[in-house]
Amino acid sequence: QVQLVESGGGLVQTGGSLRLSCVVSGSIVSISGMGWYRQTPGKERELVATITSDGVTNYSDSVKGRFTISRDNAKKTMDLQLNDVKPEDTAVYYCNGQLRLYRATEFTYNYWGQGTQVTVVT
Repeated sequence: QVQLVESGGGLVQTGGSLRLSCVVSGSIVSISGMGWYRQTPGKERELVATITSDGVTNYSDSVKGRFTISRDNAKKTMDLQLNDVKPEDTAVYYCNGQLRLYRATEFTYNYWGQGTQVTVVT
């Protein structure tokens, strides 16, 4: 069974740092684009950062310069380093991946992790 599993969330003080990790488990052929998204109650899920299979990154304006996304294709993992966090970064963070499951087709399937809570306190 293919799954994306996040870890690393928790409580952090304003200005502090935290590192989130996502691992893809199960049998897959390859991973295309990956990304981190976040959601707070009553709001839509929003993009935080994305990274292509070649390592090209993209960040939302709200986290640019503070967060860093990275991935290890061989280990099927993706990380998000959160620095200088602010109370408005409080949210459930979700890992997303476009996964190629079958060699017979280049079609990719969209997978989400279960989410990990990040809470920034003053």
